[in-house]
Amino acid sequence: MLEVLSLPFMQRALVAGVLVGFLASYYGVFVVQRQLSFLGAGLAHAAFGGIALGLLLGTEPLWVAVPFTVLVALAINWVRGRTGLAGDTAVGIFFAVAVALGVVFLFLKREYTADAFAYLFGSILAVRGADLWLTAAVAGMALATWPTYWGRWAYATFDRDLARADRLPVERDDYLLSVLLAVTVVVAVKVVGIILIAAFLVIPAATARLLAPTFRAMTLGAVAIGVGSAVAGLVASYWLDVPSGATIVLVQAAVFFAGMLARRGRA
Repeated sequence: MLEVLSLPFMQRALVAGVLVGFLASYYGVFVVQRQLSFLGAGLAHAAFGGIALGLLLGTEPLWVAVPFTVLVALAINWVRGRTGLAGDTAVGIFFAVAVALGVVFLFLKREYTADAFAYLFGSILAVRGADLWLTAAVAGMALATWPTYWGRWAYATFDRDLARADRLPVERDDYLLSVLLAVTVVVAVKVVGIILIAAFLVIPAATARLLAPTFRAMTLGAVAIGVGSAVAGLVASYWLDVPSGATIVLVQAAVFFAGMLARRGRA
């Protein structure tokens, strides 16, 4: 174990895994409790459109993907609020549009790029110092929301009408949550890939929901599971010489099924 931690790339990967595990799980509880699991996949594929645009423009893909994905998240909320369409319908529309744009952008580049595939599947072992600073900044923003916004988001999650009656800015808070979730998805894409980020958002939160008696406990439990599974999965992937992102998700899935068995045992 100490030998693994002595390697600089593993140190960076561990820090990245902990930060992404925290971020995805912190916001994931709202995704799961509000039944918006499809939103994570939709924003991840929106990030693909932004990354493809960045590759076409010849600039750092993440700097283009962040505003692109944020605009998609805001558009999903706007369409859902103005049309009355179900959340998964609005997500599905923008999911398809973003992927189509990404395919067009990659076609227009007219040359092979390995970066596009790296973002599809993630590369946590190739995380750079700049990626860590960006992820840490986003994690800092998440921690800053806890005193003011976590309670308001939780209130609106369980009773939106009562939250409005108490004069809480529910719609504005929804937009903020969507923006922060979009930014989280983009920074996590570099670590776990577009294909697997939805699992990071859903599985730890779903596991905590099975076991936690309160929403606060669910949030703390999800963060613990997200961080712990990231560390365990990364170490396991190193020793087994298998893809890191997929191994982390498999560890999360194992914890989820163990949680199911534990809940049945208590029933």
